[in-house]
Amino acid sequence: MSYSRRSIVPSIVVMATAALTVGMAPAAAAAPKIDGPALAKQLVNKVDGSAVNRHLIALQRISDANGGRRAASTEGHKKSAEYIATKLEQAGFTVTRQEFPFTYEETLAEKLTVADADVPVIMMSYSPLTPTGGITAPLAVVPVDDTSGCEAADYAGGVTGKIALIQRGGCSFAQKQATAAEAGAVGAIVYNNVPGPVNGTLGDPAAGKIPTGGITQADGQALTGKAGSSVTLDLRALQEVRTTYNVLAETKTGRKDNVVMLGAHLDSVIEGPGINDNGTGSAALLETALQLGSKAKVNNAVRFGWWSAEEFGLVGSTHYVNSLSFEQQLDIALYYNFDMIGSPNTGYFAYDGDNSDGVGEGEGPYGSGQLEKTLVDYLQLGKGVPVEGTDFTGRSDYQGFILAGIPAGGLFTGAEGVKTAAQAAKWGGSANVPYDKCYHQKCDNLGNVDRVALDRNSDAVAWALGVYATSTENINGVPGGSAAKAKALRAAERSKQRSLTASVHADDHHVAA
Repeated sequence: MSYSRRSIVPSIVVMATAALTVGMAPAAAAAPKIDGPALAKQLVNKVDGSAVNRHLIALQRISDANGGRRAASTEGHKKSAEYIATKLEQAGFTVTRQEFPFTYEETLAEKLTVADADVPVIMMSYSPLTPTGGITAPLAVVPVDDTSGCEAADYAGGVTGKIALIQRGGCSFAQKQATAAEAGAVGAIVYNNVPGPVNGTLGDPAAGKIPTGGITQADGQALTGKAGSSVTLDLRALQEVRTTYNVLAETKTGRKDNVVMLGAHLDSVIEGPGINDNGTGSAALLETALQLGSKAKVNNAVRFGWWSAEEFGLVGSTHYVNSLSFEQQLDIALYYNFDMIGSPNTGYFAYDGDNSDGVGEGEGPYGSGQLEKTLVDYLQLGKGVPVEGTDFTGRSDYQGFILAGIPAGGLFTGAEGVKTAAQAAKWGGSANVPYDKCYHQKCDNLGNVDRVALDRNSDAVAWALGVYATSTENINGVPGGSAAKAKALRAAERSKQRSLTASVHADDHHVAA
């Protein structure tokens, strides 16, 4: 949908509201300057921002009626999943509810005291627990470099029996605390390397070695001058095995051996309703599916996934990918992930599939760069919105697909990271403020969404789906065309080869005669 043609509310109202709430964003291009398949154009016109917003309203009301949360295994998540599944079933999609177990974790205590002063701390998901009252030990400050706390040599100063203070960056939180534990530390505190708090995960219960929490950059830097001070770290949570489920839907048309897949996690954190994270991605995906229809004229089948337990360590999407045989994984041509696409102080990011930015984890599987370009071209050429790359950090549901060698891409509008002055000049909004000030908090509600960004990104979802449902030739060499057409072409080629062989045999017989 073109912002200049049709918006959630009239353009003047949208722009005025944006100026008041998130800063005046640069105007979008007057008309699309990008060409693509007819299906992509049709879907962009059909996917309306007001319809996407209606799904967000539904998720908010479901949350309000169920304890203010939609976390995996809660009634709020179940009602959210059934809202989506029912709409898809009514639209004729083949819908599957894929159940799986996971470790549910709900915080009971988060307290850090240093030299009798309290410091705000957030327990990392799957952190081992402290005893009631916490653990008390001296503070050990780990030297800062590009990979602070990632190697055994970082702890040469001695951390045995101490609580290690480690700067974020260079490796995973899990690796930092595991390395600290091997060096003898009894606890770990990770402070941010950018402004804002650290709200992290160790990935899974088996990864946790010592109690680990995250604090802000400012608090961490202040603590670096307090080596040897007495520290009490109290991190406790309810942990139990529960079950939840993914919602999967697939068109009844298109090739089943070259599936285009798109996904978004549906579950919220325990602390709030999760409307931006990730109601926005889930709502855009649902509306795109409904507008596509279950019997769309597509060359490639389209499969959608609404993942659960993402907030507990990407459990749902990982379970899904691991449940597939190698041949079934080969049937998936590509995967697009949409996690947070309406952040209130929005940034426009696409996953850096080809590592053209040259930072972080490197490129994704072959084809990921093309997936990135399709989204970037649409937003920049079709909407007049500049886009920056964002690294595959392993923080969202693309990870399982990447590990299986499936090309991946997607959009992201920012979480707890801070918008720079250059980005504010380019996109609007406020500099030196997080993209989402309510990230993983109770205030992630209907008032925490930039609907202009959501509208634009929903169109980008529709565009990318339309492009690759038509053809994935630039990803894997499979041209556009239905399975029946492909089968007919293969049959014709075999017939041609048989005729050629028969002709050669006839010539051989003639020569022999």
